[in-house]
Amino acid sequence: MQTNAFQSLGGFPVILIIFAGVAILLILRLRSVLGRRVGFERPPQPPPGLYAQGPVIEGRATPAPAGRPVPDPSSPLGQKLMQIVNRDPHFDPPNFLSQAESAFRLIVTAFAAGDRATLSPLLSPHVFETFDAAIRTREAAGERHRTEIKTIVTASIEDAQLLADHAAIVVRFVSDQVNAELDATGTPKPGTEGVNELTDLWTFERNLNGPEPGWRLAAARSG
Repeated sequence: MQTNAFQSLGGFPVILIIFAGVAILLILRLRSVLGRRVGFERPPQPPPGLYAQGPVIEGRATPAPAGRPVPDPSSPLGQKLMQIVNRDPHFDPPNFLSQAESAFRLIVTAFAAGDRATLSPLLSPHVFETFDAAIRTREAAGERHRTEIKTIVTASIEDAQLLADHAAIVVRFVSDQVNAELDATGTPKPGTEGVNELTDLWTFERNLNGPEPGWRLAAARSG
């Protein structure tokens, strides 16, 4: 006599027992996948409305552009970044790098234009004083400058440090820029305009327990 999948086995339909087994296997499979943690993952974040917005680097918001890798979390530099992640659950290295690149564009063009209002919230007080002094020197000499960033070839995190509540991250930028000195009419002076590939090392700093959520440029040099 043939058996039927809907016949009982110990009082339970055989087909229900089969479905239950499949369901258990699926649950175990999902747990094995969803339970993994990779990269610079952090605890769940509060709603973004709890944090102030501004033109500063907040280490979150937009994803990093394609081709902007961050250090592997298991590398020595990645471990330094993980120290900051563990202290500040809202810090995310890829997002930080994306906003550092945006800040680089803003600062470079604002400095060339003498735009102090844009520079002020993006720079530490000491760096702002240095930039302001250079702008005043240009103004006193009647000089005007224009800078256009054609492309940022690379942007990479080179170093990171955490001392007590003070975090610092060094970013290397390689960019193609057009720099020109302008006359009184805004026309580039002959021989001053050209495309150059420049390498800059910028250090962004932040007090993790400070009232401001953003990072500011604290040092800049060619490298």
